Amino acid sequence: MKQWWYCLLVVLLALPLGAAEMPLNMTQGVTDISGKVYDLHMTILYICCAIGLVVFGIMIYSMIYHRKSKGAVAANFHESTKVEIAWTVIPFIILIAMAIPATKTLIAMEDPSNADLTIKITGSQWKWHYSYFDKDIEFYSTLSTPREQIDGDQTKGENYLLEVDKPLVLPINRKVRFLMTSDDVIHSWWVPAFAVKKDANPGFINEAWTRIDKPGIYRGQCAELCGKDHGFMPIVVNALSEADFDNWLIEQKQLVKTEAAEAAASMSQTLSLVDLNQQGEQVYLARCAACHQPNGAGLPGVFPSLIGSPIIKGPVEEHLNIVINGKPGTAMQAFAKQISAQEIAAVITYERNAWGNDSGDVVQAADVGNFSNNSAISPKPATEAADTAAINNVAETLTETTPQAAEAIGKIVTPEELPTLTMEQLMAEGEQVYAATCAACHQPTGTGIPGAFPSLIASPVVTGPISGHIDIVMHGKPGTAMQAFSRQLSPQQMAAVITYERNAWGNNSGDAVQPADVASHGQ
Repeated sequence: MKQWWYCLLVVLLALPLGAAEMPLNMTQGVTDISGKVYDLHMTILYICCAIGLVVFGIMIYSMIYHRKSKGAVAANFHESTKVEIAWTVIPFIILIAMAIPATKTLIAMEDPSNADLTIKITGSQWKWHYSYFDKDIEFYSTLSTPREQIDGDQTKGENYLLEVDKPLVLPINRKVRFLMTSDDVIHSWWVPAFAVKKDANPGFINEAWTRIDKPGIYRGQCAELCGKDHGFMPIVVNALSEADFDNWLIEQKQLVKTEAAEAAASMSQTLSLVDLNQQGEQVYLARCAACHQPNGAGLPGVFPSLIGSPIIKGPVEEHLNIVINGKPGTAMQAFAKQISAQEIAAVITYERNAWGNDSGDVVQAADVGNFSNNSAISPKPATEAADTAAINNVAETLTETTPQAAEAIGKIVTPEELPTLTMEQLMAEGEQVYAATCAACHQPTGTGIPGAFPSLIASPVVTGPISGHIDIVMHGKPGTAMQAFSRQLSPQQMAAVITYERNAWGNNSGDAVQPADVASHGQ
């Protein structure tokens, strides 16, 4: 009998020693929470193994030593109070022993308070959008695995389907709070090394957090069946030291200025049809091929074909509109903030000339900016120079969205030059801006989410001075999820959404905030 106990002791001691090296076991991760989750996992596993050994050991022992061939005679009794008490109390004690550490770990996992940095994560088919609160930094992160590897024409790389063009950059030793939502269907942001896995639901905000212990590259992916390219939506996190992260923030702000200057310069460039097609093909494969397929044929009943489609063959304005603004109620996203005007021009040119469409249309970056400023355009031949008026119109558009771009062009719009809108116009535009930008947190009905996001119905900000309302929309509120929208929305959009909030859901203030009010407040 002693040999059995020795064997059992060896098994129990061997499991912890080899668990960390088991390829199928849970990884330990690089955060305090992931360590707690791993320890909890191993504790429960050992308890389950011990229970299994005891139960099956007794069963095997009983079958061997109490078999009929040995002359064993079964006891003839019914209803043992002691046995019933034992098999009720012992499992209860085991469950309590498991529940206490599990509850402590779950409570710690759901406590995002006192965060040093807040990042909004928005999932969309099939990319992630990261927005750093109070940092004026936001970008999209998409799969960067070459199409040739996906199609099997090249050898698959080490990080096949787990590599992106722009990773999420985080500091170590700082608490980072994540706010997760979705633009379309349910996604799930999952990074095993952080023990973070949280659903991103359209119209709702879920919270999670992490504090990374050591620098490195950590990979994850969408863990929800979010559509046909569910497996093509990776997550890459680059964890930097605190000093390196602060330097990265400075570099990103400088990068915004550089990109704005480049965007401004692109407005005066006239590219040939060949150059536009080459660039457009690259943009198409990276951004559009997931839905419309590399050959433009789409997926019947799901994503429309671009070969001879009414949009491709129709007026350029309609093509620009759907690429820039998307199509509500469908999977067609708005790409105005995802790619540059030059890239939009290139991909539209490519689509209008690829797969036998052969329209001969050439769309330049200035045309995209001109359309964004609500001016009609017509296709230009490849040799026609960019129009000076178009550049000025683009300057006005960029002034509203990125001050650096306007500064690069040398044209600043003054409050006096901004339009004066009627209450009906402000409310109509404000409702659209609210639904696209604010409803994820404050809900479409303005009721917010108690304990997380305040209601806007008769709130002190909405019913208080207009200047206070403008200030919080423009500059956000440090220490909360309310981000600054001064670089995300134009003065007209901010004026419209403020007017809408002050008059919707029974607020009925009668206040009409004009774009000039917002622009003057920012000076």
